[in-house]
Amino acid sequence: MLADFARMVDVFDRHRVSFSAVTQQINSATSMGRLMLNLLLSFAQFEREVTGERIRDKIAASKAKGMWRGGPLPLGFDVRDRLLVINETEAALVRRVFDAFVTVRSATLMAKAYGAEGVLTKGGKPFTKQTLYKMLHNRMYLGEIVHKGQSFPGQHQAIVTQAQWDAVHALIATDGIERRRETNDRQREPVLLRGLLFTPDGERLVPSYIVKKGKTYRYYSPIKHRRFGAWASQHGPLPAAPIEELVTQQIVAALSAPHIVQSVWDRIRAPRPDLSEPEVVLPMRNLACLWQQLFPAEQCRLAQLLIDRVVSADGGLEIIWRDQGWQELAGELLPGTIGAELQEWEQQEVEA
Repeated sequence: MLADFARMVDVFDRHRVSFSAVTQQINSATSMGRLMLNLLLSFAQFEREVTGERIRDKIAASKAKGMWRGGPLPLGFDVRDRLLVINETEAALVRRVFDAFVTVRSATLMAKAYGAEGVLTKGGKPFTKQTLYKMLHNRMYLGEIVHKGQSFPGQHQAIVTQAQWDAVHALIATDGIERRRETNDRQREPVLLRGLLFTPDGERLVPSYIVKKGKTYRYYSPIKHRRFGAWASQHGPLPAAPIEELVTQQIVAALSAPHIVQSVWDRIRAPRPDLSEPEVVLPMRNLACLWQQLFPAEQCRLAQLLIDRVVSADGGLEIIWRDQGWQELAGELLPGTIGAELQEWEQQEVEA
């Protein structure tokens, strides 16, 4: 009751309406009335907090006894008389996941295989890498209930054995270090179109690679390939080198295109009327000429700066430029910055 009254007073305050009780000496327009309201609201807040504490304590006590207190039902279990019981058909799939991870050692490959087989989760969705890892870390399969990081013996039966659990998590612990090292190394490598390349229907293409006979082949693959397998996307992987070469050619051409050069010059001329046109145009042309000599990391930085997205469609590429990026590039080309370095660099090339 008091909680409802508190919500009602909040509505009144938002609409600048005063509250006056006919049978009691409460009037929010007076100081005494506001005091009474504040006392009532304090009791209402106290009531809410006490109720919340009791609910949380009851849940904690129930879980300490191993009782399941609701929530998303994991694969392998059903509910009967408010207790978890094993669904043998689903439990067989859970055991298969634990055993397969020790053999395959890759949740990504497992998700692709299950997707090709048409195996679905309890919710009727395809398995993903994230779904599999969540299953492999769910201690309910060990017959336990977890509450705030603590595990308690559950009132339900275990689906996997302690040996199966230990084998999986020993592998996760050892492979995790190596996987993190490989991921960090891969992320440190400059990739020209990371986060920029998309299919016509908006699916993102992410960097990927394969190694054959000691040679690395780079691709941009639909992100659904990584999550669900090749069957999940109607688009296939694209070779990285030809696409990056086409985009590079377009960037170099844009740096020398008259309409873009004029646009950049117009952006700089407003805040810097003291500059002459050659002081802006020449660094852009020099940047275009010296593009191939830039470090890969700098090429990637400039691509991320100038391009909003690249759409691969109908055998070609559509580049959508970032207006703000060209404005930022204009600031970088001002005398005393990279523009002067480019002029000096070009002079050294001519003298050589």
